[in-house]
Amino acid sequence: MARAGLTGSRIRERRSVLGLRQAELARQAGISASYLNLIEHNRRRIGGKILRDIAGVLGVDPAQLSEGAGVALTATLREAAADRPDAGAEAEAAEEFAGRFPGWARLLAEQHGQIGRLEQSVEALTDRLAHDPHLAASLHEVLSTVTAIRSAATILVETRELEPEWRARFHRNIHEDSARLADGAQRLVDELDAGQAQSAAPVAPQDEVDAFLALSDGHVAAIEAGRDPETALEGASFGSSAARDMARRMLTRMAQDVAALPMDRLAAALRDQAGPVPDPSALAAGFGVPTGLVMRRLVSLPPDLRETLLPAPPGLVIADASGTLLFRREVTGFPVPRYGAACPLWPLFSAFSRPGVPIRQGLRMAGRGEGRFTAFAIAEADQPLRAGEEPVWRSHMLIWPDAEVADTAPRVGVSCRICPREFCRSRREPSIMARGA
Repeated sequence: MARAGLTGSRIRERRSVLGLRQAELARQAGISASYLNLIEHNRRRIGGKILRDIAGVLGVDPAQLSEGAGVALTATLREAAADRPDAGAEAEAAEEFAGRFPGWARLLAEQHGQIGRLEQSVEALTDRLAHDPHLAASLHEVLSTVTAIRSAATILVETRELEPEWRARFHRNIHEDSARLADGAQRLVDELDAGQAQSAAPVAPQDEVDAFLALSDGHVAAIEAGRDPETALEGASFGSSAARDMARRMLTRMAQDVAALPMDRLAAALRDQAGPVPDPSALAAGFGVPTGLVMRRLVSLPPDLRETLLPAPPGLVIADASGTLLFRREVTGFPVPRYGAACPLWPLFSAFSRPGVPIRQGLRMAGRGEGRFTAFAIAEADQPLRAGEEPVWRSHMLIWPDAEVADTAPRVGVSCRICPREFCRSRREPSIMARGA
């Protein structure tokens, strides 16, 4: 059996060493004992959050369970060599190097990981600096105040004969502007800190709606139970009426989706599916519903069904014809920009050129690790078509992690500013991360 297929065996061995009962491990990891039993006997693929949760309970790195400690170290060294091809590191000798000099190998692997985390921080911060209007406003206020202080100070220094009344006025202006500068600098720091925190306060109505959905992990039990959207909003706190209205519309759409495709029908179809990655267009054809509706239902599965029926939690992005992202549900390794435009090479946008035609495409995410994904996309009318009325188009893109995607699959980015692809015909602006095609 391949090493990657022995994850369950490693989990069972580690659990036995710790003297931990299967039921107890399942309880602490938040899954059922029967599902853990299937995992430990290598009858269910495991990855993502479930693997991290189990590894946390067992006190090991997830890579030690999925690949084994030595294999994971060698793989990291090879990844580091591939990420810096100009260095001329002999990737084929990574296993020998790790065996002869394990300390140096671990040091290089740790530094490679640290560099990756720093690059991700730079990418996120650059994205915010370029597109976050609130951060831009705080930065502009600081710069404006500094300019005002400098102008007043210049007048005081260069004007020898200045009347006492005017000198006192300039001193007062400098004092007041200094206080403004201190306040503005504090707000700027708060904005930057909020961007790094997972619990950052939403700054726009869409952010508030995203935060509201994140609380339920995409599955709103009240809507699934057939309750009114207003009931599901009870107790929810929004900073603006616009955010509440957007949340109400989204919950109304969810209720319509539930009525058109009940969860039990979808779960039954997923149990009978062929192949590891569900095809939403095939499911839609069987149900007689729009493909976008099936995509929305797949990301709203409750956690227990998501664990047992899906190979991994999928991501979903929805956009309108202007390219504005209306809905974001990220999947590990495929970040979606919170501010500004996304990569124009995503099938999400090419679907607009072929409305109603489902697209299936393998993708490689450019950057460290170069994750591989299968994306399904389709552009559909958001309301029933009527003669004499222009349709309102919405494009959906469902994203599945898929390690089997070929090396020839196209490479895409997140957004131009933080995309490492230097030679791209679709590039809109230079990248701070570009190192090559």
